Amino acid sequence: MPHLNEGQDLTTATGVALITGAASGMGLSTAELFLSRGWTVLALDITAAAIEPTGSGRLIALAADVRSRDAVSAAIGAALPEGERIDVVANIAGVYPPTTLDTYTDELYRRVFDINVLGVLNVIAAARPWLREGASVVNFASVDAYEVSRGQLLYGASKAAVVMLTKSLALELAPARIRVNGIAPGWVATPGNAATGRMEAAAASIPLGRVAQPAEIAAWVWLISHGEHAGFLTGETIVLAGGDVMR
Repeated sequence: MPHLNEGQDLTTATGVALITGAASGMGLSTAELFLSRGWTVLALDITAAAIEPTGSGRLIALAADVRSRDAVSAAIGAALPEGERIDVVANIAGVYPPTTLDTYTDELYRRVFDINVLGVLNVIAAARPWLREGASVVNFASVDAYEVSRGQLLYGASKAAVVMLTKSLALELAPARIRVNGIAPGWVATPGNAATGRMEAAAASIPLGRVAQPAEIAAWVWLISHGEHAGFLTGETIVLAGGDVMR
């Protein structure tokens, strides 16, 4: 759990959050939320994220490829002062190029799985020496882990792997009181999704009649990671899809 100063509770405590994919979309919204609440944010992306800090938060932009455990570890080590610990890890970095049996390639397979699956493992393993006892990890899966999405052969498989990694790591890290949970978003109004040209049609098919905003997903990272009653939640992946996918 976040470090508590005397007289603080979980809703006001501050800490250090490592957020990947922080340059845009849900990663950016999550970084902005933690910054607005006074946290130190290690905003990690393939190139340093340009974020305007809000509130009293401290932004440390890190440039590293999640496909390299050594690169992530070096970036964290260079950024954190001696003795400082990480309270929250949010694995949001991901790619979703369309693939089918006819269009996938070895290169695409490696790119999707190396970023979406190996990247999650690398970030958690790299951050592990800095994780405070009672820290929280939130991995981003997708509704495509549970329901087949046409034309997303590799992406869906990679996100199903993230769901299982979340369960396995929850057991492995439980003795250190480190909780590991996941979020499986459906359609979200991110630049990447907007570029598909399919968001309007997707919104019409969602029972709530709209796609999610990145800030709504970021709010769940906050709730799962250290919300007042989140301390007994681990190994679960929460679907956020407006009723489009239920399980």
